[in-house]
Amino acid sequence: MLKKLFGKKEEAPKTVHAVAPLTGTLKSLEEVPDPVFSQKMMGDGIAIDPTVGKVVSPVDGEIMQLFPTKHAVGIKARNGAEILIHIGLETVSMNGEGFEAHVSEGSKVNVGDPLITYDLDLVKEKAKSTITPIILTNGDDMAELVKKELTSVTAGQDEVLEISTK
Repeated sequence: MLKKLFGKKEEAPKTVHAVAPLTGTLKSLEEVPDPVFSQKMMGDGIAIDPTVGKVVSPVDGEIMQLFPTKHAVGIKARNGAEILIHIGLETVSMNGEGFEAHVSEGSKVNVGDPLITYDLDLVKEKAKSTITPIILTNGDDMAELVKKELTSVTAGQDEVLEISTK
């Protein structure tokens, strides 16, 4: 009873298991046709070539950043891992056309919650690529990033990354 009244601070997990934020084909970052991602300039991670225009939260956490053009979203997981989901390549030039955000900065999210929906055909038509990098942007602060070996992934279901703190 007192715990409920005074609120015992929930301890952050040391390891988070991130699920696929999109449905599609899992790719290595090296396969992304953009050196910023393929050379891991922003951090390590994976990429997904999507078959559905819907992005869901890969972890329980908080939305740290939602780009005004809605083509990318940054999430902070409960263990402090910062994950960037960048929908397609050179999609910033679309100025938000075809993208709809379902969250805002500061929103608390759970695994599988819808973050952004978008017109996949429009992205195919107007952007360089639909391939979507999922980047751990604060990897230097983390102890380990384990990438799961899968081919096809379903959004909100298949575990793709295991991220542990130091």
